[in-house]
Amino acid sequence: MDRLRNHIEEIAELTDQEYENVKTFFTLRRVKRNQYLQQEGDLAKYEFLVLSGIFRMFYLDEEGKEHIIQFAGQNWWMADYQAYFNQKPATLHILCMADAEVLYTTLEGRETLSANFHKMEHFFRVKLTNGYVAQQRRIVSLLSGSPQQRYEEFGQLYPHLMQKIPKKYIAEYLGVSRETLSRLYSG
Repeated sequence: MDRLRNHIEEIAELTDQEYENVKTFFTLRRVKRNQYLQQEGDLAKYEFLVLSGIFRMFYLDEEGKEHIIQFAGQNWWMADYQAYFNQKPATLHILCMADAEVLYTTLEGRETLSANFHKMEHFFRVKLTNGYVAQQRRIVSLLSGSPQQRYEEFGQLYPHLMQKIPKKYIAEYLGVSRETLSRLYSG
């Protein structure tokens, strides 16, 4: 749980007493490779903080084709936020790509923390804002960037993921074929 405190204190300092209270809202879960944290249709009850491992969040289209929304590594937050904030069934899958540990909290827990601790409300706002900015950057990149530009940007933003994620998933995330990615990777 000290990893949680270190993570929070990158944004908001907590007293020992505050942290003791905050950590009661989180539960640790160990996840094995190829295990789902969430599947389409599950009630989206939790928001997850990745302590270790790598996840991919995706949806399946009507033909069963996977479309990757995001990868999540250490210190990344993830949830099907549309479903989570509305307490509805998920439309996204969250799959573990390497043995992992996550902390999770409920929406009720998040709201209670935010109401009782201004520092946590600030923390969650900063994290959500950063995630929103990253999603906008990705959308603009997909709409206007060349495959080369998208590949280079991914490598600059997430160099640690380039070595850990199979190339076929990176290609899918970037919206290019595996063959195109191979040309970009070797070029």
